[in-house]
Amino acid sequence: MTPEIEYLIYLIPVITILAGIIITVSSFILIYFKEKGKQETIVEISKNMDDPSRLEDLINILEDSKKKEPLDYRRTGVISVFVGLGLFLLGFVALGVILEGVGLLVGAIGVGQIIAGYLYPNTSEELTDAVEKFEER
Repeated sequence: MTPEIEYLIYLIPVITILAGIIITVSSFILIYFKEKGKQETIVEISKNMDDPSRLEDLINILEDSKKKEPLDYRRTGVISVFVGLGLFLLGFVALGVILEGVGLLVGAIGVGQIIAGYLYPNTSEELTDAVEKFEER
């Protein structure tokens, strides 16, 4: 091997580690400045409002945008099952036994998510139904 190739072989792990750190730190910085701009905009809008009821409406809109729907494990489980199936088939057809095992693992995780979706209700209707069934006992 030539010395240039040896240096390149030692440099690849260093570049990989630095790239992971740089990408992570830059994403946090980007999120910080994005949220900072939103807060400043809200303060400016609230300074120029005369009607307190409109200010309350603005605050309610912002609170509603922060509320997220609960995670539906059944949906993510079905997606994971089919990703696992695709990985398994890719390993079966082209790449070998290791990818078949990875596909089975991802599929099993998806089945677990589906089961968790049925064991732990997450929407308000499902929670209400579960509480009513429990109270009937």
